[in-house]
Amino acid sequence: MSLDSLFYTPERRLRAPWRIALFLLVALGGLLIAALIEAAVVGAASGLGYRLLVSQWSVPLGILIAHFFMLRTVERRSWNYVWMDSSAARVPVLLNGALLGAIAIGVPSAVLLLAGELQAVPSAPGNWWAATGLSLGNLLPAAFGEELLLRGYIFAVLREAVGSRWTLVSTSIVFGLMHVPNPGADGQSILIVMLAGFFLGSILLATKSLYAATAAHFAWNWLMAAGLHSPVSGMPMGSPDYRVVDAGPDWLTGGRWGPEGGFAAALGMFAVLVYLHARPLRRMES
Repeated sequence: MSLDSLFYTPERRLRAPWRIALFLLVALGGLLIAALIEAAVVGAASGLGYRLLVSQWSVPLGILIAHFFMLRTVERRSWNYVWMDSSAARVPVLLNGALLGAIAIGVPSAVLLLAGELQAVPSAPGNWWAATGLSLGNLLPAAFGEELLLRGYIFAVLREAVGSRWTLVSTSIVFGLMHVPNPGADGQSILIVMLAGFFLGSILLATKSLYAATAAHFAWNWLMAAGLHSPVSGMPMGSPDYRVVDAGPDWLTGGRWGPEGGFAAALGMFAVLVYLHARPLRRMES
């Protein structure tokens, strides 16, 4: 193998590993630029007497910069390559993604509450609307940033190189490992986060919309934070007036990680996955 063939395909395209490496390098630069922009906006707002309560958009902005660079200079393709074109942002597609995410965690949580395995207990009084708004402002960019990183350009390149199946598996493993530093993480919670990566990647493939996968990711997290006032991936959220705590075995309810770390949440995702792989994904593959 020549040195040239190590880097380029016979069609003179940069090979997938090098394209992904370049993307990550550009993303680091994009994150720095976005952080500087965010700092300037926060500083200007403070100078005018305003205090920004939510400022979490630098991560998705930085990764978007890397997407723009790679699509324009390396791929020379449109946003359709990463399923971020206008058709991927249609309202029915977004609602479908949000509904799948909400059902997958909402139904198991409701069953656990009815069975007494989760219980709502009083907490310090507060403003529900303010806490909900802050949850929205923090969780939406967090979900979008994670989806952009793993299921945007990298997912598209891997899908082209090794196929959808191995791309789903590999990105899901990385998604789980990204959550190892979270509070209360253990073997079960990380395995379920890997399943969540497979779940979100399947929504991406079924809808051909990164925005739909983001909507599912956000709806899941927001229901945990704003609806149940429970931890999201082990991280405590604002819980004015009440919070939902586990009253059953941790393997079922998720324990400190929150309901999404329990076997019930895994069953909820599995049910949606059966639907996706039996209907939309099968139609797409036929």
